[in-house]
Amino acid sequence: MSMKWKTRSKWIAFILTVVVLLPMLFPFFVMISTMLKTMKDAYSTPPHWIPEKFIFTNFIDVWSEYKLLMHIKSSVIIAVGTTILNALTTIPAAYAVSRLNFVGRKALLYLFLIIQMFSPVIIIISLFRFIIGIGLYDSYVSLILTMTVFTLSFTIWMMNGYFSAIPKTIEEAALIDGCTRVQTMTRIMIPIAAPGLVTVMIYTFIYAWNDFFFPLVFIQSQEKMPLTLALFHFVGRWSTQWNYLTTATFIALIPVLLMFYLIEKQLVSGLAAGAIKE
Repeated sequence: MSMKWKTRSKWIAFILTVVVLLPMLFPFFVMISTMLKTMKDAYSTPPHWIPEKFIFTNFIDVWSEYKLLMHIKSSVIIAVGTTILNALTTIPAAYAVSRLNFVGRKALLYLFLIIQMFSPVIIIISLFRFIIGIGLYDSYVSLILTMTVFTLSFTIWMMNGYFSAIPKTIEEAALIDGCTRVQTMTRIMIPIAAPGLVTVMIYTFIYAWNDFFFPLVFIQSQEKMPLTLALFHFVGRWSTQWNYLTTATFIALIPVLLMFYLIEKQLVSGLAAGAIKE
C-alpha cells in the first residue's frame, strides 16, 4: 500500500509540475515559433503555432542588417564592467559586515533590504542631472556605476550570508599564524565562499545584461546602445517586425543560458550555502 501511495504521489507531483510549468514556458514557445516565420506568417490570423515552413534566414538578416554584433559588444562591456566593479566592492563590504562588530551592524543589513525595495524611477531625474553634471552622459561608465550601485545592497546581503556560514575558528587560526585581515579575506574567506561569489556575480551580470531602463535614460549614441535597447529597432510606428524581434531576443538569451549551463553546480551550491539566518 505504501509503495502504491509513493508511486501515486510521484505522479501527482509530476502532473502539478507540468501544469505550473506550461503557462511559464508558453511565451518561450511563442518566441521560438515566431522567430522561425516570415513577417507575413507572424501576422496570420488565426495564428499558426507550428510554422508551415521553417525560416532560418531571420538569423542572417538580423545579424547582418542591424549590426547586432556592435550592440552585443556594448552589452558585454556594460555587464562585465558592472560585475567586476560590484565584486570588488561587495567582497570587502560583506566581509566587514559579517566579521566586524560595530554599532548599527544589524540596522545596516536591514537597510540594504529596504534600499532594494525602492524603484530607480524615484530618483532617476536627480540621477540624470548628476550624471550630466559630472560629464558621464552617453558613456559606458555611467551605466556601470549606476548598475553597480543598484545591485550592491542585494549582493552585500547575500555575501554576508556566505561569509557568516564560515566558522570563525578558521579565520582566527589564520590570524594567529600572522595573516592580516586582508590576507585572511583573500586567502581564506574568498576561496571557501567561491560558490557564493559566483552566485552574486551571476545575479549582477544578468541584471546588467537585461537592464533596459538605465540605457534608455543615459545612452544616446547608436554604437553604445546595449542589446536590450537595440531591440527597439524592430518596433515601428505602424507595425512591429515580430519575426526579427523574437530572433534578436533569442540571441540575447544565449549568453545567459550558456552561463547557467557552465556553472550550474556552483550556482546551486552557492544558493544553498547562502540560505542561513543572520
